[in-house]
Amino acid sequence: MIRATLAAISTLVALALPAAAANDFIAAPTLRASVSVTSDVVRIGDLIDNAGSAALIPVYRSPDLGTTGTLTVGQVLSVLRAKQVIGVMTGDIKEVQVTRLARTLASKDIENAVAAALERRFGLGDAANITITFDRSVAEMRLDASNSGALQPVATRYDARSGRFDIAFEIANDGNAAPTKLRFTGTAIETVEVAVLTRDIDRTELLKSSDLSLERRPKAEVAGEAASRDRSIGMQLRRAMRAGTPIRAADLVRPDFVVRDQAVTIIYQVPGLYLTTRGKAVESGAEGDTVSVLNLQSKRTLTGIVTGRGQVTVQGASQSAPMAPAVEQTSSIKRDEVPAAAALAQSLIQPANPAQIAQAQLPQARLSHAPAKSE
Repeated sequence: MIRATLAAISTLVALALPAAAANDFIAAPTLRASVSVTSDVVRIGDLIDNAGSAALIPVYRSPDLGTTGTLTVGQVLSVLRAKQVIGVMTGDIKEVQVTRLARTLASKDIENAVAAALERRFGLGDAANITITFDRSVAEMRLDASNSGALQPVATRYDARSGRFDIAFEIANDGNAAPTKLRFTGTAIETVEVAVLTRDIDRTELLKSSDLSLERRPKAEVAGEAASRDRSIGMQLRRAMRAGTPIRAADLVRPDFVVRDQAVTIIYQVPGLYLTTRGKAVESGAEGDTVSVLNLQSKRTLTGIVTGRGQVTVQGASQSAPMAPAVEQTSSIKRDEVPAAAALAQSLIQPANPAQIAQAQLPQARLSHAPAKSE
């Protein structure tokens, strides 16, 4: 019994000895080839693994925010020896790169934050339509990496008359330190995208693609609805305008198909009858407009509708002389109606004669799709 107990104790002691030896082993400090730091100093614990109690000792000033510096192995070992850190394992490392982590704020990010702080306030519209100009050029900004919070506006001032703003922001950080404060001043103006003339344009010209460019202009410069580029192409201006002028929707009109004093073709059309003659426009008009035209042969002034370039269609009901009542459709003019139609057509060409006009009245056309019987 005693022998068994002693054997068990011997076994436990034998098993315990390697564990105790392992606990007494201290890993050798090992140099790192690449180091990233977030503070403004580099410590021994940043440069080597297994630094022990020396880990928090500062040895170098960190590079600038967002930049990387390089140290030779000899420089690092010299500094470590001065701090009583020896026996550092370097392996095949020739130099150590130290990078200072940072949070980068692009100038566009800051501009967007200012526009967002002003959006739909002080009479301004959407942030996307607010153009920001800073008093001082705002380049890319680099902050300590611990500043992970969003740009939060804490004080916003804006003068609608001058467009000037003064906005203070705060950025929260990961530690318990006070938030980082930023302040920006400048001007903020609401703009609109508008078609702008690239050359002087006369009233009679049609707008082409090359005549227009898209620009952002202050909303105050464009009174009313701004005209888009697509909407402006093919239209005419109400008045002559100079290059660089923004175009409003109210400045555009449909193109004139007929211009005053222009030679036009007068089309006289009633069911079953289609005549054309020469004329002169008394007034200008776009497609679908009602204008007056002068029949050059009969010297009569007629009223018609602009149906094409240089074309005015005169319906029977628009004549000063009595015309036949309109019908929905007709297949043809019967033989006994041909003389009356011819007389009516002649009245468009020759000066008006009341007696002739009375004789030229067409009887109500009768609908018939069957072939006419021969007489």
